[in-house]
Amino acid sequence: MSRPRIVIVGAGFAGYRTARELSRMSRGKADITLLNPTDYFLYLPLLPQVAAGILEPRRVTVSLSGTLPHVRLMLGEADGVDLDGRTVRYTDPEGGKGTLPYDRLVLAVGSVNKLLPIPGVAEHAHGFRGLPEALYLRDHVTRQVELAASADDPESCAARTTFVVVGAGYTGTEVAAQGQLYTDAQVRRHPLREGIRPRWLLLDVAPRVLPELDEHLSRTADRTLRERGVEVRMGTSVKEATPNGVLLTDGEFVSTRTLVWCVGVRPDPLVESTGQPLERGRLIVDPYLQLPGHPEVFACGDAAAVPDLNNPGSYTPMTAQHAWRHGKVAARNVAASLGVGERRPYRHKDLGFVVDLGGAKAAANPLGIPLSGLAAGAVTRGYHLAALPGNRVRVAADWLLDSVLPRQAVQLGLVRSWSVPLDTASPELARVPGGPDGARGQQDHRSQEERRKAEAARSGPGAATPADTEPEGSGEPRTEAADQPGPEAAKSRPGGEPAKNQPVPEAAKSQPGGEAAKNQPGGEPAKNQPSGEPDKAPGPVKRTDVTPAEGDS
Repeated sequence: MSRPRIVIVGAGFAGYRTARELSRMSRGKADITLLNPTDYFLYLPLLPQVAAGILEPRRVTVSLSGTLPHVRLMLGEADGVDLDGRTVRYTDPEGGKGTLPYDRLVLAVGSVNKLLPIPGVAEHAHGFRGLPEALYLRDHVTRQVELAASADDPESCAARTTFVVVGAGYTGTEVAAQGQLYTDAQVRRHPLREGIRPRWLLLDVAPRVLPELDEHLSRTADRTLRERGVEVRMGTSVKEATPNGVLLTDGEFVSTRTLVWCVGVRPDPLVESTGQPLERGRLIVDPYLQLPGHPEVFACGDAAAVPDLNNPGSYTPMTAQHAWRHGKVAARNVAASLGVGERRPYRHKDLGFVVDLGGAKAAANPLGIPLSGLAAGAVTRGYHLAALPGNRVRVAADWLLDSVLPRQAVQLGLVRSWSVPLDTASPELARVPGGPDGARGQQDHRSQEERRKAEAARSGPGAATPADTEPEGSGEPRTEAADQPGPEAAKSRPGGEPAKNQPVPEAAKSQPGGEAAKNQPGGEPAKNQPSGEPDKAPGPVKRTDVTPAEGDS
């Protein structure tokens, strides 16, 4: 008798945990295939530390093949699911098409950047959902401070050292906190014009920082940010983004070259292709994480609307903490459906949250016990070390080195501005010249355009919503070249430096790990391109999973 075929789509918090638990429980009695666009699991809660130069990028990535025995890794992005035919269509990193048949399917595709119908945001902002975006932000911030240090014009200097973060949820709060420390350290080595200091603004329409978390965490984070010099503006968001800065909803125009978008997430567009009932974009499942009418299909993480049995009538939020637990229950119930063990419904108990505010500062409420200062810092780092599926020694070593040595503030130039568009269905992948194009990227782009038009009709320009508090999370698009500003606008765009004289290739799809295109020297301009040509970015991107990590931390 042939062994049952289990296909898991996505290797974020939920998908990785499902694969790990099933690998242990099946003991080689099932064929487990994990479909993911990268060969690593990304521990998203530590991504702000990568952007701030504390951790090296590989520290927050965990090898899938190295940590998941008895699991076959398939590099690729799911293009669609045929529920009746029990197959998953995918595109591999080189553009090849394939189909995976299954007896049991686990959809754990995570989430992508959430866009709002605000003029200019898609063109001039960058998100913070994947490793390429963190690497880009680190280079970009470093470059702006270095350019400001040599600028003669005080207005240009001030604009380059002004950094705007929209969304005071888990991710945005940590990005602002870590970023302020990073730029302060830089200006000690690259003094700016007299009287100019790096300026960080944290905006949100919510009444307080971390609006969905405990008030103790909110007060501690707010106080720490303000003491450090971050301008925390609640009840304020972006009304319009322009090449030279952002217009705020209170009427103030802020000159800046940096706009970081941390306003929350929405489920991966793949779930819409199933044609099944959705709850705010998430697949509706029963308490056992099974799709009604298709007991062979399970969904978990940000892609699933899982009933919250502790709060009847509601669904569990999109956080890494829930996604990680979903994965364990999904694995148990998949195994039970194959005759191994008994299935159980998903129930949870809040273990509290931790928020790393940089240096020795943090806010935490483990098991409901409010902590701040050094105690919170120790608990926060201990939590992350315990939650990491690998690289613990390397992460601890980086933390130790950061405490005794100055950070290396250099630009690697591996990720350019056009490589990490905000409007993308694949935030875990960097767009590269000459990459393969595919149906899903085109379909995603069309659906995103239609969604934005619908949102604009409902909300009107300038609408804004509070940031999600889940750090990425488990809890996890726009890419046409025509939407990229021309060379003149790009020079001063809030999102970063333009890519000079890049060719106009096809969309990059399914490039694993956000690696730069081969033979492309670190984002340097392509030689022998005619001068005066507008800078153009490659066409649409595509993406599949990676259940992000949430604000759970």
